[in-house]
Amino acid sequence: MEVTNTSGRRKTAVARVYLTPGEGKIEINGKEMSNYFPSPLLQYEVTLPFNKTENLGKYDVKVNVDGGGFTGQAQAIRLAIAKALVEINPEHRVALKPDGLLTRDSRMVERKKPGQKKARKRFQFSKR
Repeated sequence: MEVTNTSGRRKTAVARVYLTPGEGKIEINGKEMSNYFPSPLLQYEVTLPFNKTENLGKYDVKVNVDGGGFTGQAQAIRLAIAKALVEINPEHRVALKPDGLLTRDSRMVERKKPGQKKARKRFQFSKR
């Protein structure tokens, strides 16, 4: 039984994915995917690499994800699954690459600057 291990990141979320041939169970941090991500949009996001490569229900996925919010975690898992599928079969790269599923989204939260309210918002200016 071959286990493929990859990781994906988005914002501050880090996902470690273990892909094994199976019947399509997705377990995230010890919970079923529908319990961990109640939103159908986030569930779709996680299964998108399987849909694009027509592998839905062929692999069991075990995920450890940490940090970030739900959306960042879902996108980190999506990247890790896409990387694992390419590692298993390099021909999947053709289906995944045009949709940007193999590219790490490097956008991060901009830091708060001193003397300002937030990263770009300033305190109200008073002339007098």
